[in-house]
Amino acid sequence: MCLSGRAMLVDPGTRLTDFIGHYRKRNSPMKALLCKAFGPASTLVLEDVPSPEIKKNEILLDVHAAGVNFPDTLIIEGKYQFKPPFPFSPGGEAAGVIAAVGENVSHLKPGDRVMALTGWGSFAEQVAVPHYNVLPIPESMDFTTAAAFSMTYGTSMHALKQRANLQPGETLLVLGASGGVGLAAVEIGKALGARVIAAASSSEKLEVARNAGADELINYSETSLKDEVKRLTQGNGADVIYDPVGGDLFDQAIRTIAWNGRLLVVGFASGRIPELPINLALLKETL
Repeated sequence: MCLSGRAMLVDPGTRLTDFIGHYRKRNSPMKALLCKAFGPASTLVLEDVPSPEIKKNEILLDVHAAGVNFPDTLIIEGKYQFKPPFPFSPGGEAAGVIAAVGENVSHLKPGDRVMALTGWGSFAEQVAVPHYNVLPIPESMDFTTAAAFSMTYGTSMHALKQRANLQPGETLLVLGASGGVGLAAVEIGKALGARVIAAASSSEKLEVARNAGADELINYSETSLKDEVKRLTQGNGADVIYDPVGGDLFDQAIRTIAWNGRLLVVGFASGRIPELPINLALLKETL
C-alpha cells in the first residue's frame, strides 16, 4: 500500500477479503491492516483479529472502501496529536453497509449504506463507529467516492464557510491545490462564488485544479508565488488563503494577504510548521 498526502482509496473488496458486506458472528475473525509499532507504511501487517463489539451508541460497519489521507501517514509514524494504543488499524474514514446497531441507535439500521469518520480503524473488514459520526450515502454516490468525501470536503467546507466566511466575488488562494483538501477547496470556493487562484508544484497538478474550476493557476516551482498573486490581484492580494502545506509557501503566501484577509491554516504537508510574522497581521488587520 502506498500512502501520500493526497486522499486515495483502499478497496477492501479486493485487498482484504472476498466476503465484505456479510454479517459475522460477534468476535469472529476478520482481516485488518495493523500498526504494531510507529514507522512507515511498509511496516503495516495484514492479520486476523476479532471482529469489534459495538457499544450502545455505536454501529458496526462492513467496510467496502476506506479513504487514505495525510493524517493517516502521521498517525502510523507517531507524529499526530493522538496516538492509538498498539496494535491498531489506521484509516480515518470509510464507507460501507451497516451490519448491526447498538441498542441506543434508532435512526440507523442494518443494511443502510453510510459513510463514517472513524479516527482510526477503517483499514479493516469491520469497524465500530459512534452513530453521530455516520451519515447516509446518497443513492447516486458509490462507496469509493463516499469513503474519500467526509474528511476532505468536510475540512474545506468548515474552513471556507464557517471560519473564513468566504463571500461571492472574493479572491481565494489555494495552496497544494491538487491534493485532497486543496482540490475540495477549489471546488467549494467556486461553488461559493469566489475567484479561485490555484497554486501547485507542476503543470500536471494545475491541470487537475483547472478541471475542478480554478480561475487562475500558479506553478510555484517555476515562479514566485508572492509576485504572481500580487500580479493577478493588481496588488490587492488574496482575501482568503487556504494553506494545507506550510513551510516556505506559507512564508510567501502570508505576504500576499489582502486588507482584512483571512488565513486558513489547514496543515503542514511540507513538514515545517511556519511562524507568523505578527506585524503582518497587525498591518493587514488579518484574522
